[in-house]
Amino acid sequence: MLLTPHFPLALLIRSETAERHGIDNTPPAEVLANLAILAAGLESVQSLLGQPLEISSGYRCPALNERVGGSGTSQHVRGLAADFVCPGFGTPLEVARAIGASSIAFDQCILEFGSWVHISFSPEPRGRLLSIYDREQGYLAGLWDERGNRVA
Repeated sequence: MLLTPHFPLALLIRSETAERHGIDNTPPAEVLANLAILAAGLESVQSLLGQPLEISSGYRCPALNERVGGSGTSQHVRGLAADFVCPGFGTPLEVARAIGASSIAFDQCILEFGSWVHISFSPEPRGRLLSIYDREQGYLAGLWDERGNRVA
């Protein structure tokens, strides 16, 4: 099932962790509309960056979300979030900075551990730009580099 020209449903529900642990990550019917919203948002991001996105995590059923240690309120469970990199464009920090400076109506764009970008979409986007490098320290408002310098 093709949700948008570059984002089929299979790409947004694929999970190596689910496969390894025998978890059925098939989304229920009520999540499919959210996955279409997510795919449309990812199309906007890919268009902005001009390079393909490499999706590492999209929809997570509750069992998969628990298995990977995701938040109980994760937008992944609702089909509204994805984690990705875009090496053809630049580092995750450069990707997050470009998204933050764009007109894309995202809910949250989070630079996670300097290694990937988490982006979510919602009917009422908050445009929250965050960084996290240390689980104990938690989320920081804005974009921060690995040396602790705020860059956006």
